[in-house]
Amino acid sequence: MLRTPSGGAGHGAAAADNGLMSIGTVLNVLRDEFPEVTVSKIRFLESEGLIEPQRTPSGYRKFGPDDVERLGHVLRMQRDHYLPLKVIREHLDAMGRGETVPVPSAGRQHAGEAPGESEGSVMARIGRAELLAAAGIGEQELAEWESYGLITPLPDGVYDAEAVTVAGLVLELGRSGIEPRHLRAVKAAADREAGLVDQVVAPLRLHRNPQTRAHAQARTKELAGLAVRLHAALVQAALGVRLP
Repeated sequence: MLRTPSGGAGHGAAAADNGLMSIGTVLNVLRDEFPEVTVSKIRFLESEGLIEPQRTPSGYRKFGPDDVERLGHVLRMQRDHYLPLKVIREHLDAMGRGETVPVPSAGRQHAGEAPGESEGSVMARIGRAELLAAAGIGEQELAEWESYGLITPLPDGVYDAEAVTVAGLVLELGRSGIEPRHLRAVKAAADREAGLVDQVVAPLRLHRNPQTRAHAQARTKELAGLAVRLHAALVQAALGVRLP
């Protein structure tokens, strides 16, 4: 469950705004559970109609506790159920009407499977214009990032919604002088880590037993999480720092 800031020392500004939070404060709250969330991702979800924060007369976003809970719900449904944003929006709208609805599921069908049999996932997809708007970048920047393999379109020309997260992180690193060309080694390392995980789960994914194939997805998520944690720990150890 997400924890929102409460009253007390250091929260005078929030109290003055009747408990409303800036996008930066919301980001800090969400990162306890969703460490990869970025400002760009929050803005993208707003542009897709998943949240509707209030606006000050000067145009700044202000989020209430309900907005933060809704954001957490959206991110959780993407992370745990791999649902497209359209499906998530419909689910939230039904909940808003007071309907009791189960969390929908989405699956990618593998060869030899019946529809609905796979525990794989169909990630939310966005078009090029949507990605540019969500990340706040131009065509030239995106083309450069694509040339370094940091962002790659799907075969039909659209993008996995996770590209928004990647774009936000590339931008943040760029503000500190780490240019996209410097990140080719990071991308290469990520590809190698993904390859190691795939070697382990590939036999499960190709198994004739549907339950074994379903287990492959859970195993992939588990190993990917461990690889990410190991990578972070090794970087911290190399730099002699410890992240919060």
